[in-house]
Amino acid sequence: MTELISIADCRNHVDQEVQMHVWLTDKRSSGKIVFLQLRDGTAFFQGVIRKNAVSDEVFETAKSLHQEASFYIKGTVHQDERSHFGYEIQISDLQLITNNEGYPIGNKKHGIEFLLDHRHLWLRSKRPFAIMRIRNVIFKATVDFFENEGFIKFDAPIFMHSAPEGTTELFHTEYFGGDAYLSQSGQLYGEVGAEAFGKIFTFGPTFRAEESKTRRHLTEFWMMEPEMAWMHQDESLALQERFLSYVTGQVLQNCQYELEILGRDPKKLEPASQGDYTRLSYDDAVKMLQDDGRDFKWGDDFGAPDEAFISEKFDRPFFIINYPTSIKPFYMKKNPDNPKEYLCADVLAPEGYGEIMGGSERESDYDTLLKQIHEAGLNENDYSWYLDLRKYGSVPHSGFGMGFERVIAWICNLDHVREAIPFPRMINRLEP
Repeated sequence: MTELISIADCRNHVDQEVQMHVWLTDKRSSGKIVFLQLRDGTAFFQGVIRKNAVSDEVFETAKSLHQEASFYIKGTVHQDERSHFGYEIQISDLQLITNNEGYPIGNKKHGIEFLLDHRHLWLRSKRPFAIMRIRNVIFKATVDFFENEGFIKFDAPIFMHSAPEGTTELFHTEYFGGDAYLSQSGQLYGEVGAEAFGKIFTFGPTFRAEESKTRRHLTEFWMMEPEMAWMHQDESLALQERFLSYVTGQVLQNCQYELEILGRDPKKLEPASQGDYTRLSYDDAVKMLQDDGRDFKWGDDFGAPDEAFISEKFDRPFFIINYPTSIKPFYMKKNPDNPKEYLCADVLAPEGYGEIMGGSERESDYDTLLKQIHEAGLNENDYSWYLDLRKYGSVPHSGFGMGFERVIAWICNLDHVREAIPFPRMINRLEP
């Protein structure tokens, strides 16, 4: 019986007869030959049907196929150096499954708003195919890295009763007569896990109830947030550098085909895979902006244009360390050498992409944390359980968070972060 394989398996079946189940992405004919552009979820390649090699019925069926028709094919795999995939199949038989006209995403240029509105179908096209495949490699690389570093996966709740960062931009819901909010971060719960297991990471959906009109922001997105007991900030920065180096290395190793589809130059990612990330102080970053003539004062937070300007100076991710306490959340530890700063850092991606990760050493002293909760205008009762972590067995600890889609957007060189999510629900639609 002829073996059923995927397109991605072609390299192992050169000059062999195989079967495949495929969809049609495009078609052209030249007299007695029909060229079919095919996909099966693992790759894209070309199938060729010659009139003198198949029955009249099969040849006429091939000529009548519409975009996204589905069918089984049988044929012989050949190497094809002219193809970026490297292989094609000479089809000897074809069995039609469906063949409907009117597929709305033609093989022409469409606007991003149209494509996002048709995301349920656009995912079948080459560009989102490549992005989602790279997303999957980054996901696997993330899990593999932290498991190899001795971390365990620790799930934080989706519903929460208070805000980790004291913001009002939360999705509110009534929860059995009380107030609850969709999580904006799993961090505080991650600290619970760190004091129970030493090193954990959360990885799941988070939500921000603010209108998203930029290429960098989403209202529903995924966050990966490690928390590490017994770890100071410098050790955390070293871990973050190893992590990003590993992830970009895995993409370079496993996603050459997908990067080529996207037109992403792998050489742009090679420095990130090599480590050696600069640690730029907040003070020096401010000076860079001021020297450029920008109206930026010490104590201001960086906006997207500021981050883009600074990140253009680097060929790999880099840290901006020790931000003013006035622009960061209450749970961070103050710099003992300068109490106006927290021991914290953001990781910015190069090529103008800006912040992709952020973290800090956490305040581990009960009285100091209680004071910072009050200074932030938060309700002490909402954080009684969080304060318990400092009351019983508190240790130095650190953590950080990674915006999963932002990392994908940088690695894939995307214009819109919405391209990095599998399906943009209504709250993630591109605003006009």
